[in-house]
Amino acid sequence: MFSIDHIGVAVKSLAAAKSIYEKLGLSVSAEEVVEAEQVRVVMVPLGESRLELLEPTSENSVIASFIAKRGEGLHHISVQVPNLTAVVEQLKKDGVRLVTDEIKVGAGGHRYVFVHPSSAGGVLLELVEADG
Repeated sequence: MFSIDHIGVAVKSLAAAKSIYEKLGLSVSAEEVVEAEQVRVVMVPLGESRLELLEPTSENSVIASFIAKRGEGLHHISVQVPNLTAVVEQLKKDGVRLVTDEIKVGAGGHRYVFVHPSSAGGVLLELVEADG
């Protein structure tokens, strides 16, 4: 089943960004570093979805570039799919542009791939495989 997994938000500082959610009484996950993406992340559960706060760990990271160009804010929407490999194969057959053809492993060990905004109405769309 497809569902919204999380909404990614680019931030300069996790400590500063997560404080509003903590003040609201929400739980915030422990920080995790995703070396391949050069980011430090925390998750904020919200109902059946989550917010993912992303802080760059390098000036060369995609998130650092995003913040430099656009400032902090909404970075991507992540949709959970039941079989990522099958979905990616179908999208490629349908001519959908992906940011990279490689399925990667990110925060929490989840497999993911990004659909280029040019193929998703201007939105960076992350596809993540459902657990199990």
